[in-house]
Amino acid sequence: MVSSDTIRTAIGVIGNGTALVLFLSPVPTFIRIWKKGSVEQYSPIPYVATLLNCMMWVLYGLPLVHPHSMLVITINGTGMLIQLTYVALFLVYSAGAARRKVSLLLAAEVAFVGAVAALVLALAHTHERRSMVVGILCVLFGTGMYAAPLSVMKMVIQTKSVEYMPLFLSLASLVNGICWTAYALIRFDLYITIPNGLGVLFALAQLLLYAIYYKNTQKIVEARKRKAGQVAMTEVVVDGSRASNNNNNNGGSGTY
Repeated sequence: MVSSDTIRTAIGVIGNGTALVLFLSPVPTFIRIWKKGSVEQYSPIPYVATLLNCMMWVLYGLPLVHPHSMLVITINGTGMLIQLTYVALFLVYSAGAARRKVSLLLAAEVAFVGAVAALVLALAHTHERRSMVVGILCVLFGTGMYAAPLSVMKMVIQTKSVEYMPLFLSLASLVNGICWTAYALIRFDLYITIPNGLGVLFALAQLLLYAIYYKNTQKIVEARKRKAGQVAMTEVVVDGSRASNNNNNNGGSGTY
């Protein structure tokens, strides 16, 4: 008979895979940002929040804090590097107040995690206490990571468009939340259960918005394309009229 630990490990490995997909799912968004040379209306908050979440879970999984959590360390260490790349791209392709905001958030996160690590290791002298303190913070920031798209969801409701809420990211969040919730429930870990259970609910809410506003988004995008085409046609007509007028003027200005 397969033991619960074996099942838990297997689900944890699957969870690592789905989390990696989740971390990599914004790649098409950043390819678009790179090609356009601008972050447009994309928000940095989901990526900054995910970075903080990954750093906190790496701290939680350390042997000095919560032993036997290698699966937690591997995926969140990988996620931390990926999110740092995204945040760096935001810094490159944003400007002014937006760039300063991202820079300040990044500096604050690094300082915060460093301070938490120093204080927990210095003041809490058992694994249970260290796990409890860091685990509670992980619950808060893990929930924050999954709730970060709420700002995007608000924009979706206001604009009635899901153009800037990538579907693949919502789907990856749902699958990832389900896997890690199952992982935590097998050998009950409250600190992993709460944020990932909430993550499932938030992802379902995003998919519901997609179902509601997808058709309207298509109409908005098509209307924008038609408008762009009309503007381009108008410019061609205007340029043609100017060229014709110039030719007429040149033809009638000869000397006799």
